[in-house]
Amino acid sequence: MSHKVLISVPHYEERCAEGLKYLLEHDCEPVITQNGRPYTFEELKEIVGDMEGAIAGVDTWDAAVFEYAKKLKGIARFGIGIDNFNLEDMKKYGIHASNTPGINRNSVAEHAVTLLLSIVRDVPRLNKTTREGKWERFITHELKGQTVGLLGFGGIARSVAEKLKPFGVRLIAFDTYPNYEEAKRLDVKLTTIDEVIEESDIISIHVPCTDETRGMINKDTIARMKDGVYLVNTARGPIVKEDDLYEALKSGKIAAHGTDVFEKEPVDLNHPLFGLENYICTPHTAAESYENYAETGLVTAKQVVAMINGETPVHQVV
Repeated sequence: MSHKVLISVPHYEERCAEGLKYLLEHDCEPVITQNGRPYTFEELKEIVGDMEGAIAGVDTWDAAVFEYAKKLKGIARFGIGIDNFNLEDMKKYGIHASNTPGINRNSVAEHAVTLLLSIVRDVPRLNKTTREGKWERFITHELKGQTVGLLGFGGIARSVAEKLKPFGVRLIAFDTYPNYEEAKRLDVKLTTIDEVIEESDIISIHVPCTDETRGMINKDTIARMKDGVYLVNTARGPIVKEDDLYEALKSGKIAAHGTDVFEKEPVDLNHPLFGLENYICTPHTAAESYENYAETGLVTAKQVVAMINGETPVHQVV
């Protein structure tokens, strides 16, 4: 009898061929989302009853869902962040979980640097006005000599530092668990969160979303930033209070913000941020590379099969 595995990652069958092959070879029956978005609770409760495993995107997995998932043994997160998993509920229901740290590092770091360069050189506006025939040749800044502050110094932030180093920037970073060896290798000054907030010309966010970091970027921390600071977020949306961000972008306190993540996903287009030209956004797509999908697809397939078989997966979090 095959083991049903729910896959809430869009296009898994197209982009994760090796992962799909591995599941089929290990007596699994994949049930792959066709939504193109995260499952809602109402959708999950209708389909999780027969599932022994899941490969999850950013859907919410908690007690409300687990009440309907009596056969579920484990969930493999297709990515690093597990803020959409209620770990205490998982322990209570005896459901294991894993993630895939490090695999999407390069893809997300490239996207962070892309957003950073786009907002500093105002590429979206130049593209728009050129297409409108305005030939608007305004002045922007160079990266050389700028201080780039990294909030968080994990794998993605270190990859960002590596990519920015040739631009001649000064790199500073804050992390709760600082890696001094990597900081020395990358010529990054590890410092306090206060110095990153107050001394950076450009701030790039790379912390996980926890109770401590939720709302970290708010009117108070923004007030301590340099006037005209640039802000990039490829971590999690709730780290930034969007209403406070709006006021800072509108006033020019923050020159521009490039983000791949939002407080609410999918986004609410009625939010006034979407009326600002200096708000540049992409739809949580930083990890969406063919290379990342292929590798993460195989790793998550191996991990969910391990959990179904009662084995300990690589990178187990519960």
